Amino acid sequence: MRLSDHITRVPRPFDPERGAAAAELVPAITDDLRDVIVGTAGCSPYLAGLIEKEATWLPQAMDDTDAALVQVLSPPEADLNALKPALRQAKRRVALLAGLADLAGAWSLEDVTGALTRLADMACDAALSAALAEQVRRGKLPDTDVGVFVLAMGKMGAGELNYSSDIDLICLFDETRHDPADYAAIRKACVRAVQDMCKVLSDLTPDGYVFRTDLRLRPDPSVNPVVLSAGAAERYYESLGRTWERAAYIKARPCAGDIAAGDAFLEELRPFVWRRHLDFAAVQDAHDMRLAIRAHKGTGGPITLPGHDMKLGRGGIREIEFFTQTRQLIAGGRDADLRVRDTVTGLKRLAEKDWVTAGTRDMLIDHYRFARRVEHRVQMQRDAQTHKLPGSDEGFERLAAMMATDRAALEAELRDRLSAVHAETEGFFAPDAAEPTPTVALDAAMQSRWRNYPALRSARGAALFDRIEPMLMERLGAATKPQEALAAFDGFLAGLPAGVQLFALFEANPQLVDLLVDIVGTSPALAHYLSRNAAVLDAVIGGSFFAPWPGLDALTGMAVDRLAAEDDYEAKLDAIRAWAKEWHFRVGVHHLRQLTSAIEAGKQYSDLARASIAALWPEVQAQFAKRHGPPPGRGGVVLGMGSLGAGHLTPQSDLDLIVVYDPLDDEQSEGKRPLPVGSYYARLTQAMITAVTTQTAQGRLYEADMRLRPSGNQGPVATSWPSFQRYQREDAWLWEHLALVRATVVAGPEALAGDIAAFREEIMQRPRDKGEVLAELAQMRARIASAKQPASIWDAKIGPGRLQDIELLAQTGAVLMGELRSGVSAGLDACVAAGVLNDADAQHLAQTHALLWTVQIASRLLSTQAVDMDDLGAGGQDVLLRAVGCDVRDVAEHRLADVTARAAQIIEQAVGTSE
Repeated sequence: MRLSDHITRVPRPFDPERGAAAAELVPAITDDLRDVIVGTAGCSPYLAGLIEKEATWLPQAMDDTDAALVQVLSPPEADLNALKPALRQAKRRVALLAGLADLAGAWSLEDVTGALTRLADMACDAALSAALAEQVRRGKLPDTDVGVFVLAMGKMGAGELNYSSDIDLICLFDETRHDPADYAAIRKACVRAVQDMCKVLSDLTPDGYVFRTDLRLRPDPSVNPVVLSAGAAERYYESLGRTWERAAYIKARPCAGDIAAGDAFLEELRPFVWRRHLDFAAVQDAHDMRLAIRAHKGTGGPITLPGHDMKLGRGGIREIEFFTQTRQLIAGGRDADLRVRDTVTGLKRLAEKDWVTAGTRDMLIDHYRFARRVEHRVQMQRDAQTHKLPGSDEGFERLAAMMATDRAALEAELRDRLSAVHAETEGFFAPDAAEPTPTVALDAAMQSRWRNYPALRSARGAALFDRIEPMLMERLGAATKPQEALAAFDGFLAGLPAGVQLFALFEANPQLVDLLVDIVGTSPALAHYLSRNAAVLDAVIGGSFFAPWPGLDALTGMAVDRLAAEDDYEAKLDAIRAWAKEWHFRVGVHHLRQLTSAIEAGKQYSDLARASIAALWPEVQAQFAKRHGPPPGRGGVVLGMGSLGAGHLTPQSDLDLIVVYDPLDDEQSEGKRPLPVGSYYARLTQAMITAVTTQTAQGRLYEADMRLRPSGNQGPVATSWPSFQRYQREDAWLWEHLALVRATVVAGPEALAGDIAAFREEIMQRPRDKGEVLAELAQMRARIASAKQPASIWDAKIGPGRLQDIELLAQTGAVLMGELRSGVSAGLDACVAAGVLNDADAQHLAQTHALLWTVQIASRLLSTQAVDMDDLGAGGQDVLLRAVGCDVRDVAEHRLADVTARAAQIIEQAVGTSE
């Protein structure tokens, strides 16, 4: 790039004579470039000195700035003595090039800060390499890679170094590469090497310095040496790391030494920096940090331009950085796209993900770039590490000249911009919301009891709750039955194991309180679920909570991606549970708020279960294969039976599963510890059941039931494909063939799944004696009736003429007619075709089934036990009455009694008539 071709502005010379004298030293330059040099040297004594020192190099550099920059940033020879002058010359030339290109408008902010950062990277790596080589030469270190690495923090890590910036570094080494007996000596030599590196960079010589270095961001700098082991640093952050350190590591980047070891360390630290759940507690932590900085630096006063700190003062650079980093900390654990280092990209990503508006993004980016330009020009004047606006008239006039404007216009723009930034960021960290007026009475006994609940026992949890309590009371008071809603909230709060994150979430997102009040006042079961899994509220503000249902294929892809993001098997089990809980909660909320029908909700619960199993099965196999080898033969499939196979589940459903495997001719697996094929798949199935049912830190994924496998509890937990075929052809009972009506492969290799589907079709289309089939159905109904009676009229599943009864008849019709579709409607149509039902009766049973399913899924949403209308609040009763399509309880119960009695009569007549 030829600099003179890209000039867009020229600084006004504050001292024209000195500027002209500097320009005369530089031969063969264009008029435009001469004007830039005059203006630059006439404003900045520091840059005037650089022009004088580099006058003969400057024309060549201006003619091809890209090539000049590449040449300057080429690492010099790795010799400690030769490095000092070489690096200082490189610093001088990059500073001059960046200064002229910045003032001329030829480089963007990112070009300027990028060049300065590249210089810092090169200088650090060259100095460290030379220092380590010196320790090797002295016999203090082995002549191998010792695993030392340097992390660039702050602006250097983000590629945002300012013009006269110091550099924040953390120096670590991988102690696992060395014998423990050598640890102390290795660390001592590494400490000496880092000290030598810092001297090369920061010693003031006749040639100046390269960068001032600051190593105080390391863990506990008052007691720890300048180089720590990576393991010691990890233990510190895991046990004592604070929010400001998490924020600092957003920008962390390996810049020197063993880059791979640095990347591995940052990956190990990822869970510390990026929390799994939305971390709104970070807002208060960041606000506290802001206040502490203001108090320590004395920058908390009003915006008065003389001496105002452009970095730490109100409306300054740090406020924009805190605003950006805090939102990244809130959501970056869930969304890896937000894990970017630099501020401008961070704001852009936040806007893409709807965490800030496009207007806020554009405004803050514009103000940030302007503030950095001002900061650079303040520092360019004398190469001083300062961020304060001039305190004198002369200083402001000089700054205005460097900004190519006049003083009055600059001061007006500064006031406007600083005020706008402060208003935006202060509104985020410390909103001045009006205190809501509680509208529901809270008796002293209840209030006293709340303070003893686990969620409020910590001082921080109690303080957060004190701030949101008036808002909670206001929302509870607006409920249809305030005292009932208050009592339900009391139950929710009592079951909440911890409160800091949730209360911070409510404070930052008051709309969630409305959802909470809606849930606790309507659905005790969902409220209990929420108290035990409060992290699912993250999904509500994640941007797509109220988007259309994605469907099974997309959902499975999401589950696979979620598991793939975790390296550790135990972490994968936690991840699938957390993911499934969020979607499970979403289905419940959508159903509760009538955004989906009962039929849609049942299918969505089924989609979620199928996606979870489909994603988890390969992970379980991969973990099992580490010890016993890959699955022998053609592998195994997981069959979903019962409601899972039929594609409709309730919120409380367990999963009926069967594992079928095809060993082909293999007799055992091939692995470190080979197993006979039968043992292999039996233990693999047990591992899968454990993966689904075991309690982890994230709870249980599902309850699983394997009793529908051949021979029930007496048979092997996994069935070979030949045995499965033989059993179904020769030994299966009618009820087992009825179960096949709803059998669906939910995970496993497609070839075997296709064979099982074809075999199911064969079994379904076998000729049947209608009289014998219906006689067996009559016996099955009698056994069911003697084993369990309906709990009440609201028990939609068990009892004559209810869900289970209708579904059995529908499956019977499917078996009689070879109907391959598993739905109840298809089965009832088959009953008509078989002469078991007439059209009118089939229609009544289909309508009754739809009504009862609506009641069933609603009741399971409201309660984990058999529903008792007398124990439900008004909100829960309304949900059940709405399911029946009635406004009055007596009318609803009469309707249920009538339709189920008629359905039972139809089934009795169908079974009896056909005998």
